[in-house]
Amino acid sequence: MIQIEELRKVYRARGREVTAVDGVDLTVREGEVFGVLGRSGAGKSTLLRCVNLLERPDSGRVVVAGQDLMALRGGELRRARQGIGMIHQHFGLLSSRTVAGNVAFPLEVMGVPRAERAERVAELLDLVGLSDHADAYPAQISGGQKQRVGIARALAGRPKVLLSDEATSALDPETTASILELLRDLNRRLGLTILLITHEMDVVKRICDSAAIMREGRFVESGPVRELLLRPGSELARGLFPLPEPAVRPGTTVVDLTFEGDSADRPFVSSLARTYSIDVNILGGAVEEIGDTRVGRLRVELPGDPELNAAQLAHLRDAGLTVEVHGAAPAGPATDSGLEVAR
Repeated sequence: MIQIEELRKVYRARGREVTAVDGVDLTVREGEVFGVLGRSGAGKSTLLRCVNLLERPDSGRVVVAGQDLMALRGGELRRARQGIGMIHQHFGLLSSRTVAGNVAFPLEVMGVPRAERAERVAELLDLVGLSDHADAYPAQISGGQKQRVGIARALAGRPKVLLSDEATSALDPETTASILELLRDLNRRLGLTILLITHEMDVVKRICDSAAIMREGRFVESGPVRELLLRPGSELARGLFPLPEPAVRPGTTVVDLTFEGDSADRPFVSSLARTYSIDVNILGGAVEEIGDTRVGRLRVELPGDPELNAAQLAHLRDAGLTVEVHGAAPAGPATDSGLEVAR
């Protein structure tokens, strides 16, 4: 549904150049919720605005629903944009218009007849749960309700793609959860393809099928969320399941274990302790529901140096766990965090 290739955007001012997006490749499949995660200044918002060409890239390809937007101009580009809805962090509502009037505004711009417009507005307000607030003004409703108006307005033209620019970052946790639930429901009911940017791990955990971590204009990690969580050395896994820096004591092996699905229900720690007659010290961990799957990370300490625990580590890998050994010599693929990684 969205295909971006070698996208590059450079801002120039006063003789200086700032590369906001630096050669990004991105594929969002039809019906997918894709999250781009990163800190302020990473280039997330610029990337999003390049998707509907509110910012025109310096180079690269932007294909949405089979159309190469970079090849379009004028009326053709405006018509293509009608298939791409967008919601914003600060709502962007017109204070002089009612809730219904705000939702109707893009329909007026598109020249939709009055009767058809009224019917569509009523349908959209019902969809986002605001039918009882049609005549209220933005100043009379809550932040979460304002964002629902923004979502309804973005859906007015029956878009196939919805872009979300930090849509929940100005909301409290409870309201954030309700907006994310609404977006996921719209994704499933309408078949919407959603590309969202966020700096909140919880957003990725709750609704994203795939995700990318962006830093200094580039993707440093991307893929389906489940695969990233099970990928050795994954930044996303460390962010969703934060554990403190390990203190590896002499004569011990500290191991991070990532598990999901059926593995989460198996007593692998007690099985390891019984099989090898060792004491296993649990240092920390967490289990989360990611989509429809339970995923968790656990940090344990085994007696003995890593080279003496080869059989124990193999036992854990055979149980279907991702195993990351702290402080070991890099016998396998190494990460920049100093882990030896095995699967």
